[in-house]
Amino acid sequence: MPRLTDARKELRRAQITEAAVRCFGRNGLERTSIADITAESGLSTGSIYAHYRNKADLIQDSARTALAKHAEVLAGYAAEAVPPDPDELLARLATGLDPAKARFAVQIWGEATTDPAISDIVTDMVDRLREMLRDCVTAWLVGVEGREPSRAAEEAGPIAHRVSALYLAELLHTALRSPVEEARS
Repeated sequence: MPRLTDARKELRRAQITEAAVRCFGRNGLERTSIADITAESGLSTGSIYAHYRNKADLIQDSARTALAKHAEVLAGYAAEAVPPDPDELLARLATGLDPAKARFAVQIWGEATTDPAISDIVTDMVDRLREMLRDCVTAWLVGVEGREPSRAAEEAGPIAHRVSALYLAELLHTALRSPVEEARS
């Protein structure tokens, strides 16, 4: 059997984590089995275990993957010729929320209260989210509002904190929407 290339391994891991997040969002972390993820991904159980030691390892990698995707999006916003203002930034982030991924995120927060490895990931994720938001707000303050960079960096912190808090509230709101509300949006 031929060995997988690094690129193919990454694609396979992405396929597995995407399937896992859908299952976690639908069934919950505890009620999702590797068999559920296998069926959702269309891969074999052996393929799942070739990439992940166990479900906990898969949960941790899924959380890291979610952060990496947010980082790409926020870096793109900060690099725009005209960076979005804080209200537009929040609106863009909230519009892009996927209910299954939001439910997964909220479940991860719950796990963070009892699992030190998940707690480290969540703490890092929230800290990095605020940092990325601060970078976006700083870019807006400099590029659009004409602030001097060091002053903009100072002003951006509290604004980014508020945008982060509102975004996390939107994430929770999305996670708690009923199927009827989801169908309407």
